[in-house]
Amino acid sequence: MFEQAIQRYQNKEAVIGIVGLGYVGLPLMLRYTQVGFKVVGFDIDASKVTALNSGKSYIEHIDSKKIQDAQTLFEATTDFSRIAECDSIILCVPTPLNQYREPDISYVIDTTDAVKPYLRAGQLLSLESTTYPGTTEEELLPRVEASGLKVGENFFLVYSPEREDPGNPNFETRTIPKVVGGHTDACLQVGIALYSAAIDQVVPVSSTKAAEMTKLLENIHRAVNIGLANEMKIVADKMGVDIYEVIDAAKTKPFGFVAYYPGPGIGGHCIPIDPFYLTWKAREFGVNTRFIELAGEINSSMPDYVVNKTALALNDREKSLKGSRVLVLGIAYKKNVDDMRESPSVFVMEKLRDLGVKVDYSDPHVPSFPKMREHNFELDSIELTAENIASYDCVILTTEHDKFDYELLETHAQLIIDTRGKFSAQSNKVVKA
Repeated sequence: MFEQAIQRYQNKEAVIGIVGLGYVGLPLMLRYTQVGFKVVGFDIDASKVTALNSGKSYIEHIDSKKIQDAQTLFEATTDFSRIAECDSIILCVPTPLNQYREPDISYVIDTTDAVKPYLRAGQLLSLESTTYPGTTEEELLPRVEASGLKVGENFFLVYSPEREDPGNPNFETRTIPKVVGGHTDACLQVGIALYSAAIDQVVPVSSTKAAEMTKLLENIHRAVNIGLANEMKIVADKMGVDIYEVIDAAKTKPFGFVAYYPGPGIGGHCIPIDPFYLTWKAREFGVNTRFIELAGEINSSMPDYVVNKTALALNDREKSLKGSRVLVLGIAYKKNVDDMRESPSVFVMEKLRDLGVKVDYSDPHVPSFPKMREHNFELDSIELTAENIASYDCVILTTEHDKFDYELLETHAQLIIDTRGKFSAQSNKVVKA
């Protein structure tokens, strides 16, 4: 069965099942259809399934033409009984934090329970969702084997962390190396066969725990360094130094320094969340991850820092924060995408609203504020005209989209709070935050 499974991937006879058709699952689907595999996509959101089967994309940086090109080999469905048709099942579901900043793996568990009745011998189950080390062994393994399957003998289980970077033109699914860890060596070999059929480089590691830890290290590395940059920004501001000038000078050093930039906080589904997955699990082993938690505290405090700088800047112009009209520029979590997950811009908006500010936003990638689990605004994006810009007491740049006309903004805005270093520090209407 082991050799037959590998041969099916090598011959492109395997049917690939992808559960969760979002920012991770959809690019993965496109890549497998590009190389000739049949793909069945599963999602509980019927509107997404309908859109995909109609050849329409709901993610801005994925063109609908790509969905249409894939349709001869791809079908989306809400019917989980079709899991039985698939040779591999790749889980790409959310792993958020709960209200206590603890890991919420309910999506992983619920999805595994949903596919469990339809698992059969010869299949491979791969978890790609970011999670704490041990999840695959502790949660997926017993659920699979409860159905009578034996992992490593007639069923295969791997963890392979997603590494998508939405909107980054320099990397795509095919070119981003794929880390894979298997529960057994046989699982690893089948996992390598699955991913090497579509990805240029597969990086095997010794276990699912090692693969899970790899994902956390990658993003904790970024979170800690961004936390350092944010703390340095606060120190530099107190000293009257432009931190962006300092970073640009430091990065000319050809060794020993990597440039990380400050901002209004951190966003996306990985960097704000992944550190808490490790700190939570580390407590089980009696380890206090003080360094990681400190970086998290700094990054989480940045929206408050931005709001405080805004209040002080308005006060200097003899205006109170309460009752002011403020325009937030960019509410996606990073530039040039429509991804709103964990966006610090939204936290800034909420804090301003709670203080009595009339808040609007402008974002060329997010025409209307979407429905979100934790945030609620009934707003549409404001068009950036000279008249509109001038009508606000203050504009706050939180996400530096390339589509913004920065010259128009600097010309007509009364006050600019710049959290991204896009405006001249010498301008008397620009305040760095």
